[in-house]
Amino acid sequence: MRNISVILAGLLLLIIGGCGEYSKVLKSRDVDYKFEYAKRAYDEGKYLQAITVLSDVIQPLRGGAKGEEALYLLGKSYYENKDYLNSGVYFKTYYTRYPKGKFAEDARFYSGYGYYLDSPDPQLDQSSTRKAIEELQGFLDYFPRSDKATMAQNAIFEMQDRLTLKELQNAQLYYNLGNFLGNNYQAAVITSQNALKEYPYSKYREEFELLILKSKYQEAKNSVAEKREDRYRDVIDEYYSFSNNFPDSKNLKEAENIYNLARRHVKD
Repeated sequence: MRNISVILAGLLLLIIGGCGEYSKVLKSRDVDYKFEYAKRAYDEGKYLQAITVLSDVIQPLRGGAKGEEALYLLGKSYYENKDYLNSGVYFKTYYTRYPKGKFAEDARFYSGYGYYLDSPDPQLDQSSTRKAIEELQGFLDYFPRSDKATMAQNAIFEMQDRLTLKELQNAQLYYNLGNFLGNNYQAAVITSQNALKEYPYSKYREEFELLILKSKYQEAKNSVAEKREDRYRDVIDEYYSFSNNFPDSKNLKEAENIYNLARRHVKD
C-alpha cells in the first residue's frame, strides 16, 4: 500500500508540474520558448496543448523556418487528434504558402488522407469523400514517386467505389419507386449511365448494366402503344450489351428472361 501511495503521489506531482509549465507557457511572451514547448507537447502526444500553443505562435513566427514548421505541426496536431477537417485546412494553408517547402509532400498527403479517414458511409453526404479524392489526386500529381503514392491510390479507388455505390443505391431507389409520381425508371437509367461514364472501371459495373436493362424493360412495358415496340427493341439491344460484357454473370438467366419477354413484342 505504501509503495502504491508513493507512486500515486509521484504521478500527481508530475501532473501538477506539467500543468504548471503549460500555464507558464500560455502566459509567456517568449515565442521561441512557446514553440519549443509545443514541439515537445506534440512528441509526447499532448495534441490539444500543442494546438493551443501553436495557434498563438504561427503568426509571430511567419516568414521564417520556425514559422513554416509551426504551421505544418499545427496541421499534424489536429490530424493526430483526429480533427481531420481542421487538419486539412492547415495542411492546405501550408502547401499553398510553401509549395516547395520541407513538409510539402507530407502536407499534401495528410490533407487528403485525413478527409479519407473522415469519409462517411455511402448513405451519408459524400463531401469529405470528394474532397479526399481531389486532395489525394493533387498529391499524386505533385509526388508520383512518393513512398505514400500506393496508399493514396488505393484510398482513391476505395472512395470512388464508395461514390459509385451511392449512385447505385440512388438508381435502385428510382427503380423501386417505379411509376410513382412520374417515370422513375428513366431516372434509374440516367443515373446508372452517368455513373458508368464517370466511373467506367467500377466494380459495380455489372449491377448498373443489369439495372439499366431491367429499367428499360419496365419502361417499355408501361409505354403507350406507339412507343412500345421501339422501346422493346432498345431492351433487346441492352440485353446483347449485357450478355457480351458479362457472359459468365450469375444474373445472365434473369437477363435472358427479360430478353425473351421483350422479343414477344417485337416484329421480325
